[in-house]
Amino acid sequence: MQETIENKVGDLLSFIMKNSLWQFNSRGWDRRKQSEGVLTKVSELLCDEPVSKETPADKCYYAEAQCVVDGFNKNFPWLKDLSKDEIKALIHQLHERLDYQTIDASLNAELTVKNY
Repeated sequence: MQETIENKVGDLLSFIMKNSLWQFNSRGWDRRKQSEGVLTKVSELLCDEPVSKETPADKCYYAEAQCVVDGFNKNFPWLKDLSKDEIKALIHQLHERLDYQTIDASLNAELTVKNY
């Protein structure tokens, strides 16, 4: 039985939550920025697209993304069967769900302290 996109996103999110720390910055805006940077590079790597490594931030996001992609490829062989458009849609949904879970639905009041 083929997994639904929602289940696949859930599997990828669970992997990130269990194996990565980059999504847990202490400020909401930092989490959102980190999520965007890393998952953009994850999408580029999975789609065999050029990945910018020009700035220090790019290099950091790339290093984290490479670890995520290595784990995804090892644990989720079904990714290889997806088209580039399907991968991009999947990573987009993953990004939305990750931001929701770690920022928007978080009960951590520290994420919204205006003095940061």
